[in-house]
Amino acid sequence: MTERFVKHATFAVERTYAASPARVYQAWSDPAVKAKWFSKADIFEFHVGGREYSSGGPPEGPVFTFDACYQEIVPEQRIVYSYTLDSDDVRISVSITTVELIPIEGGTKLIFTEQGAFFDGHDTPEVREHGTNEMLNALGKTLEQEG
Repeated sequence: MTERFVKHATFAVERTYAASPARVYQAWSDPAVKAKWFSKADIFEFHVGGREYSSGGPPEGPVFTFDACYQEIVPEQRIVYSYTLDSDDVRISVSITTVELIPIEGGTKLIFTEQGAFFDGHDTPEVREHGTNEMLNALGKTLEQEG
């Protein structure tokens, strides 16, 4: 029998971007812009109660499925969503994420906080935090290119 366990964790990642909160918010709320730094959504309903869904992966690897529901949106200030992440047919985590956009001189401070339940060792908070850092770096490059 497979051992079942849950690892709970919270982490926060901060970035400063030389872009206004309006531009950073648009990078999250516009599906064409978001697809440049995040997986392209199959479903993108950016409103409270709306769903964002994407499924895919490398040709030789597992299929990852991201299924999110927007819980709170304050334009140019805050985005909160809960989501599940599956690898093939295995649920590997359930999380709630808060993205805060804080205006600062010359740009925006973004604080990304994730609270997750990671299942049975299929994923870990450390791997997720590393992936989040990569994702926010990609967002920064997109903002520079779109600038």
